[in-house]
Amino acid sequence: MVTAVVTSARAVAETVTDPELPMLTLADLGVLRDVREEAGTVVVEITPTYSGCPAMGVMRADLVHALHRAGFAEVDVRTVLSPPWSTDWISEAGRRKLADGGIAPPGKAPVRPSGPVPLTLGPSRRTASCPVCGSADTVEVSEFSATACKAMRRCRSCAEPFEHVKEV
Repeated sequence: MVTAVVTSARAVAETVTDPELPMLTLADLGVLRDVREEAGTVVVEITPTYSGCPAMGVMRADLVHALHRAGFAEVDVRTVLSPPWSTDWISEAGRRKLADGGIAPPGKAPVRPSGPVPLTLGPSRRTASCPVCGSADTVEVSEFSATACKAMRRCRSCAEPFEHVKEV
């Protein structure tokens, strides 16, 4: 049952921003999985964008601080790994905010096999349109950018460099 406490706590949790992509809330990014109440404690579940994400500790602390400031005394932030996060969980508003911030949003995530994952070696096939001019004529400059979940690209049309959130 959704109570007034849960509704209020969720509203607060949905305002917390991602430390690496501050134009996005954790809700926009799709890492905010659940907010509920258990025996007087607000329980928040979040999922990392990838295993070993260094921002998880900051996300957890930011959620706890925001909820404490809003008057929730007991807060427990839990990490949920299954199902794994996917870039498909980024909201449409989040995708617009990324583009407005000069970061190309991800395309559709690849289909995940249910069995063993075959190893394929070769160049990346990621593509991204330029968030500045909209051109699809872009090139990957580096597979990694400021964070491991982003790549660095350059637009051949307007010559602007930009980051691209990788599809996961």
